[in-house]
Parts: sequence; C-alpha cells; structure tokens
Amino acid sequence: MSLMHRRTLLRLALLPPLLAPIAALAQGLVPPTPRDAADLGQIEAYLNGIHTLKAHFLQVAPDGAISQGTAWLERPGRMRFQYDPPAPFLLVASHGNLVFEDRSINQISELPLSLSPLGILLADHVHLSGAVKVEGFQRLPGQILVTLARGGSPRDGSLTLLFTDHPLALRQWTVLDAQRRETRVTLYNVEQGMILDPKLFEFVDPRSFQSGGSGG
Repeated sequence: MSLMHRRTLLRLALLPPLLAPIAALAQGLVPPTPRDAADLGQIEAYLNGIHTLKAHFLQVAPDGAISQGTAWLERPGRMRFQYDPPAPFLLVASHGNLVFEDRSINQISELPLSLSPLGILLADHVHLSGAVKVEGFQRLPGQILVTLARGGSPRDGSLTLLFTDHPLALRQWTVLDAQRRETRVTLYNVEQGMILDPKLFEFVDPRSFQSGGSGG
C-alpha cells in the first residue's frame, strides 16, 4: 500500500463524528423524500446482496488507538477481524455471539449479536424499516451515510454506514455501543463473492489449552 493511500485512509478514519444526523427522519417528523426512499431501497438491496466479503481494515478505537488487519464477513451472522501485530486483538462473530479477545490482559468478552449494532449488518435479511430504524440519513459529495438502530432497543447503540456513490459500495462503518463508545472501521481492497473457510468463524478459547498436562 502506497504512503499516499495510507495517508488518505488515515484521514478518512479520523474524520470527526457527524454532528447533524437527521434524527427527525426516524421520528416521522420529516418524511423521507422519494429520492431518500429510492436511496434507502438501493442500500437495502446492496446489503442483502453481500454474502461473503474480504477486506483490509483500518480501525480507530474509542481511545483513539489505530489498528489494522484483515476482515472476513459471511452473512448471516459470521465475521472475523484478524488484527495485525502488535495489536493483541481478535474478534469473531458466529453462533449468534460476538467474541472479542484481548490477549494483552488475557480477557475474552462475549455479547449476543442481537445486542450489538453489528448484528444489524450481519442479519439474515437487512430491513431498513420495522425492527430496524433509520436514525439518520445524510448525503455528502460522492457519499451517503445512514445511521441504523434497533427500534425496540435503541440503548444498545447504533450503526452508521458510509457508502460511496456511483457505484454504491460500503466503505466504512461506525459502531456506537451501549456505553456510547465509538469505534470506526474503514474498509479497503474489498473483495466479494468468494468461498470462505468455515473455520475462520470458529473461536477457540486459548484458555482451554492452559489446563496443564494432556489428558489420557
């Protein structure tokens, strides 16, 4: 990756949060225009057309720490974020759960996908209506941003997706979790439609190998 490309990615990843999502749209105070409805329909069809995806990623954590690695996604319900060293992390989504490993403190955290905003993206079928609410919708030059949350549990956080326009393509997402911490992921070198090894999405707890001698 060229130095210029890396600098461009860093600028994109470090963009400040948008301060004016159109929350009134979700509340029904500002009904979507025909153009809004058409764009949301295209976004919904695009997301449902993603079955497998592989990409490099650049992540900005809530504390500002920057890491990168390789991401694999298989809908429904599967994702793996393999962080490059020295980042001591691994994130795996499968079997209805999201597992995050931090080897620096020997800690493994687990959360049901139904309680994570990422579960919206990994759903069997993405519906941008009904149980999922469009909390914000904004057009920028060459880009569209959509903020989504579960209508029944908005306190679980939100997911803001950034798409390039013409052609429509997912390039970034920002997760705002239940503790109001923001994690931003920028994708590049994106590939779709490949066959992925199911083992990618199986998390093996390293602590299971720390029980001493081998069994008989």
